[in-house]
This record gives sequence, C-alpha cells and structure tokens, in this order.
Amino acid sequence: MTVTETAAAQTESAQRPLVVGLGGTLRENSSTERAVRHCLQSVEREGGRIRMFAGPDLDLPMYAPHQLERTPKALELVGALRDADAVVVGSPGYHGAVSGLVKNALDYIEDLREDARVYLDDTPWGCISCAYGWQAAVGTLGQLRSIGHALRAWPTPLGVAINSADRIWDEAGELVDEPVRNQLDMLAGQVLTFARAHRNTT
Repeated sequence: MTVTETAAAQTESAQRPLVVGLGGTLRENSSTERAVRHCLQSVEREGGRIRMFAGPDLDLPMYAPHQLERTPKALELVGALRDADAVVVGSPGYHGAVSGLVKNALDYIEDLREDARVYLDDTPWGCISCAYGWQAAVGTLGQLRSIGHALRAWPTPLGVAINSADRIWDEAGELVDEPVRNQLDMLAGQVLTFARAHRNTT
C-alpha cells in the first residue's frame, strides 16, 4: 500500500463513527458483557468503529473529583469516551439497581465537564440491562436512561432489558434467543444512525 493509499484508508476510518461500549461484571464474559459485545459487533458489521471496556477494564479506584491523578485505565476510558460518537452501556441489575462497578466508571465522565463537548452532550446513548428477573432488568434499564439524560446524552428509543432467567445463551456462550438478538441488532442500528446524523449536522 502506498503512502497515499494509507492516508486515504486512515481518513476513511476516521470518518466512521466511533461507538464505545462499556459494562459487565468483574467476572469475564458475563451475560452483560456478552450482550454489549454483541451490540458492538453489530455496529462494526454496519460500518462503525468500536471500542469495548469490559468488567476488568472498569475496575477503577472510586471516583474522587477532588483528586486529579488518574490511573492508566481511567485515562484510557475517559479518553475513549471523549472521542466517542456514541456510547453503549450495559449493567447487571444488582438488587434492582445499576451495579457499583458500572456506576463508578460512569462517574469518571465528570472529567469531561470542561471539554468543548461537556460530558456527552448530544451523544447517542444505548442502554442494556441484564438481571435474573424482569423487575430488576427493567428498573436498571430505567436508571441507565436517567444517567444518560443527566450526562446530556440522547438515549435511543430502544433500550434492551434481558431476563437472565430465560435461556438467552447456550453452553458455549452463544446468543440463542432470537428476540434478544433482534433487539441488540436494532439498538446497534439506532446508535449508529443517530451518530451518523449528528456528525452530518456538526
């Protein structure tokens, strides 16, 4: 590949919306992590760029706004969110609420308060919740949407609540529930469509 071709490819890549996904638990390959990854893979198939921050990536010190020092993992997360054209966030429903791990990671968005784009202003915000029962799944989904509003983001019309009491994944971890698959793919389409539309107006 020539220098010109390389530059053209880099320009084309930069023009594709970047969708950042975060969520999961400290257990690798949790249901929530798998759901967010599936959504991001759908985004990638539709032409978006993706970055994923799974549970262990979110194992950060408790957010302290008065302390300016940040760990490398925290800096990487905040930097990715700063560059994001859209965000997909997933949380397990712990006792009917967003997990402390995910909430603490989202608190680091406060570091964007003095950016030209304050917090996630006008950024598409996709929400996924997983819980063992509909009550916690739906309640957690509502909390994620409220957090998005507080961060000045635009929650997508569709949010995906997953009842882990149903058979969503097979023994190999593959998604076998077709309605859930369709919802995650639809969420990916909405996030990417809104990200592209916003890029064309700025």
